[in-house]
Amino acid sequence: MKKELDLQKILEIIRKVVKQDTGQEIMLHEPCFRGNEWRYIRECLDSGWVSSAGGFVDRFEKDLARFTGARHAVAVVNGTAALHIALLLLDVNAGDEVLLPALTFVATANAVSYCRAIPHFVDSDMRTMGIDSEKLADYLGYMAEIKNGTCYNKRSGKRIKAIIPVHIFGHPVDMDPLLDIAGHYHLQVVEDAAESLGSTYKGRHTGTLGRIGIMSFNGNKIVSTGGGGAILSNDDVLAKMARHLTTTARITRTWGFEHDRVGYNYRLPNINAALGCAQLEQLPRFVAAKRCLAQAYGEAFKDLQGVDIFTEGDNVNSNYWLNALLLNQEYAMQKDALLQLSNEAGVITRPVWELMHRLLMYRDCPRMDLSTAENLFDRIINLPSSAFLGEHYV
Repeated sequence: MKKELDLQKILEIIRKVVKQDTGQEIMLHEPCFRGNEWRYIRECLDSGWVSSAGGFVDRFEKDLARFTGARHAVAVVNGTAALHIALLLLDVNAGDEVLLPALTFVATANAVSYCRAIPHFVDSDMRTMGIDSEKLADYLGYMAEIKNGTCYNKRSGKRIKAIIPVHIFGHPVDMDPLLDIAGHYHLQVVEDAAESLGSTYKGRHTGTLGRIGIMSFNGNKIVSTGGGGAILSNDDVLAKMARHLTTTARITRTWGFEHDRVGYNYRLPNINAALGCAQLEQLPRFVAAKRCLAQAYGEAFKDLQGVDIFTEGDNVNSNYWLNALLLNQEYAMQKDALLQLSNEAGVITRPVWELMHRLLMYRDCPRMDLSTAENLFDRIINLPSSAFLGEHYV
């Protein structure tokens, strides 16, 4: 008879790492406001500049560009809006197919749908949880064809326009081979770095490795503006158009309201940017604390058979936005039991998002073999990962 995992033992280890007090609830990921947040927000309120115009928006964009090494950062209302605009900027149109991982948050696929394009789901790499470049290259080798410098799906006849690598839980995708694939098949790259602020790949910040990338500053991210996102680019023309489209495509005049195309009211309000400026000041401390928390989880679980803590790969530095406990395959059936046990004990854990090809609206979309993504889905449990939990270990 197969031996089962000691779920109570796993819970005790998590409690010890996060130092849970009696009666305390430990959330999955909470924002940490211990800097100049109140001061900067009060400046907004006192000045009356709380909407999409104001000094904190410019400052936030400059601070973010400086931290990431991007030439330009354009702040918007959320990461999904950033993805939507990024795809439009790269000429993703109705009927086009866009390659993206099945293992991602639904916003990635939704942004493709906003363009009336078609999500085309690809598999994950067990080493990074991001897109598996080797498997993708094999798949495109027999599924895709190049005609007149454009990539087409031989089965559907649709143009394959772009690929969206997603840095899952803050862990950088192995980008070099993916960029090579994109170059060979004439695919535009939109780097989804929504979860990976503070993560680097071979010394370069995620979101800056292609022509355009995006970030998210939702309430559960390592830096929060309440709700917010950003478009990153080193391309002057793309960045200028991103700013224009997200400001309702308004042509600047002394007065009057003239617009030269369909635009979007996507700019980040000044009051949210003020929060972001204060958060960015603390980002190095947040990243250090979260990396220490990940190390603490790793040490605590290293001798327990049947589970592993997912760790960063070679040549990368992860922000460990969410720590992932991986059950061995033979214990995958105990995932729900562990989730129930931990949540009832006030230790808030979560499964990974439902895979995209299993969602009602995306079930008929094209896809490759997704066996690795399905395997990861069966085994992942996300653990409490707030930055302040790691401060005990810094």
